[in-house]
Amino acid sequence: MLGLDGGRQSPAVRSLVALAGALEPFGRADDLLRRLAGLRLSASTCRRIAEAAGDELRRRHDDGEPIRAERPAAWDFTLPDRDGRSFPGTVAYLGLDAFAVPTRCGGGVDWRMLYVGLLYDPRKGHTVYLSDFDFEVVAARMRRYATACGLAAAETLVALTDGGNGLERVLRQAFSEAVVFVLDYYHAAERLHAFGGLLHGHDPGAARAWAEQAKGVLWERGGRDLLDWLRGLRLPRGVGAELREGLRGLLGYVESNVHRMDYPGYRARGWDVGSGPTEAGCKVLGGRLKGAGMRWCASGSEQVAALRALYASGDGLWDAFWDQRRQKNYQSK
Repeated sequence: MLGLDGGRQSPAVRSLVALAGALEPFGRADDLLRRLAGLRLSASTCRRIAEAAGDELRRRHDDGEPIRAERPAAWDFTLPDRDGRSFPGTVAYLGLDAFAVPTRCGGGVDWRMLYVGLLYDPRKGHTVYLSDFDFEVVAARMRRYATACGLAAAETLVALTDGGNGLERVLRQAFSEAVVFVLDYYHAAERLHAFGGLLHGHDPGAARAWAEQAKGVLWERGGRDLLDWLRGLRLPRGVGAELREGLRGLLGYVESNVHRMDYPGYRARGWDVGSGPTEAGCKVLGGRLKGAGMRWCASGSEQVAALRALYASGDGLWDAFWDQRRQKNYQSK
């Protein structure tokens, strides 16, 4: 009746232990539990409970079952005012990015890319985080949570990503061709600064000035005008292969992303042009998985990442998972 499922801990204690393991390394989670709750558990017990909970959460996701709060808060998709301007229409945002996780491999370390998917509203009052080593799996879960969170109520679905290969493809497959893709402006700006450094390698001031001019073209006129502007660039005589290759690479980057670089149009609609929430999500999960000296097995990192993402999502999803787990265990008995 209490939901004791073969262990010594009550459901409330297991939830607390799993949370400590999702937030802190297992070797510190045991000390945290002792100080805050008077629980004396070994680091291995903290790890076992957290990984078991994360594994169950992942199985539920694999079964196509998103976590739903009992009384979900309604998302507001209206755009906030900016500089005294109001914007019509409603928008919901998608994000998808990755970071490297140190994973054990044949006695050494293999840095595997863990993908982090986000759903969020224009005011960032609601955010759902999801993670997996397979970005197609993450995209499919994002679609299920989009349905659960009511993103269909937004008139436009905007996906903000960097230039990562395959990200646009998997999000289109998971959602629809109607998704509007926006390239993170600051990622594009970094590429312009990098080329400015090549063009004026011995003059940092000139490099910055060139990059600011190029960014001005991009910001005020968009990617198509920037592409034309770069094509008109005349390199000095006798420049090396590195500079020529750098220009070819920059032209290829802008040309392949020009359909996602209409920044004047996006700003006129009141949309975001930076993927800051997605990068912040990677830092939230990465802060738990990339500590000094950490070496994960693949399954352990996925389990803990799933728990960390669930807790970071808020909106009562953490409590809903444990309440539903307790009810399910009780009904099975």
